[in-house]
Amino acid sequence: MSDRSLPLRVVCALIERDGHVLMAQRPANKHLGGKWEFPGGKIEPGETPEAALHRELVEELGVTIDIARPLAPHTHTYPTVTIELIPFVVRLTAGSPAPQTHEHAALRWVPSAELLSLDLPEADIPIITDYLASLPKRN
Repeated sequence: MSDRSLPLRVVCALIERDGHVLMAQRPANKHLGGKWEFPGGKIEPGETPEAALHRELVEELGVTIDIARPLAPHTHTYPTVTIELIPFVVRLTAGSPAPQTHEHAALRWVPSAELLSLDLPEADIPIITDYLASLPKRN
């Protein structure tokens, strides 16, 4: 029996490349369809967040990654579900294939300064705010 009061644990990846972050557009027929999000997904029972991230990125994008650092998790309540979003800043491994849209409508490399201008799920906004605050300041 599952406890509905517990948040659904979800990992997400901020995949960095040359000052850009890979964003994925949700399919129109899914919850929050058309919004841009970080790739990732649910943590399976007995799975660590890191293992879930590696598995989800192979499934969703066909890529392999190196985890650079974690960011602070955030919990968000939507009308139908509460999620705990566990973010990681990552990079593609040297031998990784290019990302493919296995489960998303589109993929886009977005300059980090433009992330908040996208149509985003509400749960992703504090993740982006934390990420931007963690970047080295440019003069």
